[in-house]
Amino acid sequence: MYRLALALLLATLVSACATSPTGRKQLMLVSEQSAISQSKQAYVQTMGKLSSEGKLVTDPKILKRVDTITGRLIAQAIIMRPATNQWEWSVQVIDDPKEVNAWCMAGGRMALYTGLLQKIDPTDDELAQVMGHEISHALANHTAERMSNAMLSQGLALGVGIAADSAAVMAGAQGAAMLAVMLPNSRTSETEADRIGIELAAKAGYDPRAAATLWQKMGKVGGSGPPQFLSTHPAPGNRQATLAALEAQMTPYYEQPGPRPMYQLVRTPAPTPAKNNAPALR
Repeated sequence: MYRLALALLLATLVSACATSPTGRKQLMLVSEQSAISQSKQAYVQTMGKLSSEGKLVTDPKILKRVDTITGRLIAQAIIMRPATNQWEWSVQVIDDPKEVNAWCMAGGRMALYTGLLQKIDPTDDELAQVMGHEISHALANHTAERMSNAMLSQGLALGVGIAADSAAVMAGAQGAAMLAVMLPNSRTSETEADRIGIELAAKAGYDPRAAATLWQKMGKVGGSGPPQFLSTHPAPGNRQATLAALEAQMTPYYEQPGPRPMYQLVRTPAPTPAKNNAPALR
């Protein structure tokens, strides 16, 4: 039985490879569609809870700014990956002045915390770097990749469950996958999202020089500890240098004349979470 399980696991690993937009090989035990489905459940649960607690920002000035910047970035994301036009793109601003963070789940569901707006005080160009970076995690299928790595870490029994479609084991896998959504990104994922994000922002008409100034501001945020963004987005020591080197490549995109396309986000009331749904994420 052990040898059979090992053989099944190895066969699964061999067939579970994908390629990111930058050409990097990725382990994919979880399909992108599965990651999108599970992310939607988590998003519905989280936003429903926050809405009931009155923690979703309704200030039209803030929402218009976020929607405009994000809409221009989404338009470029769709040009880069046309299939993402079918995603349910959405963004919410969460009223939490202590949280300096933002994220984008598989399928294009995003959130931005007021702590990032207040403590970092980003320019539009800098905020575009934040959201472009987050969108890039979704474009590069990093959620499914993190889920896959988390599932692999569960061990051989999980591999048997995947191959045999065991309901009990796969139920445990879903729990591990939800945990993976909250895990910090790898440095490889971060570098990839930096590269894609600065290109999205430049093509959307935002100054690529803002990528370096954003990280300078992030590094200066003090208090009881570093901002949450730095713990979920680990920064290699050469990050600013790498982004600065990309500026020259991205400047022609930024300087292209003419209007930039805009994806029209439709802001709807926060979804109501179903009972016994996936655990809320923070």
